[in-house]
Amino acid sequence: MDEKTTHFGFETVPEAEKAGRVRGVFGSVASRYDVMNDVMSGGIHRIWKDAMMDWLAPRPGQRLLDVAGGTGDIAFRFLKRAGRGHATVVDLTEPMLVEGRKRAEAEALADSLDWVVGDAMALPFADATFDTYTISFGIRNVTRPQDALREAYRVLKPGGRLMVLEFSQVPNDLLQWIYDRYSFNMIPLMGQVIANDRASYQYLVESIRRFPDQETFLSMVREAGFGQAKYRNLTMGVAALHSGWKL
Repeated sequence: MDEKTTHFGFETVPEAEKAGRVRGVFGSVASRYDVMNDVMSGGIHRIWKDAMMDWLAPRPGQRLLDVAGGTGDIAFRFLKRAGRGHATVVDLTEPMLVEGRKRAEAEALADSLDWVVGDAMALPFADATFDTYTISFGIRNVTRPQDALREAYRVLKPGGRLMVLEFSQVPNDLLQWIYDRYSFNMIPLMGQVIANDRASYQYLVESIRRFPDQETFLSMVREAGFGQAKYRNLTMGVAALHSGWKL
């Protein structure tokens, strides 16, 4: 029987290997991850995450599951907006969660936060547990994104909301060309200088190029069972927000 393969950046690897490789990437960059996000995006990732919260409109008392939640950026924003609630941050890579726990907000919100090592394709939670499921810049690193979307549907309560923030495709050839030049030339170099890890950031750039475009991913969200599925482009499509409801 042929072994199933997937992509790790531009490389083809056995499916069974991808999670370990992804864990290696994020374990390597965990301590510099937040700094690199600011440098790579010129701080724009913060605006994108705020736009995510604007559309999500967290309400008091809601339970959030933030998958591939790493250092807690989304969980902290969610709890601040909701006023009161609970956030569970799940990540494949324990060093990312360790960095999240070190943040000042983590101490202030300790009673409202859980940090769980787990896999997006096999979440360690019962059906219909959460009001909201978010995943930011994480689903492109999942071996089988469709499985992750099905798991999102499973763990959400009826009436629950899915929101995915991910790098996407710029719908303009010239702008895409400029963006590619920046991505492939500058981001691995920044990774070398700031995180002392060129290879991990080369992978991250390649993984963005391998991710489906906005319409293709929208069809994947619908296929997982979500209704009222829509997306919004951010910064001319450099990133996109996809939203869906468990109706």
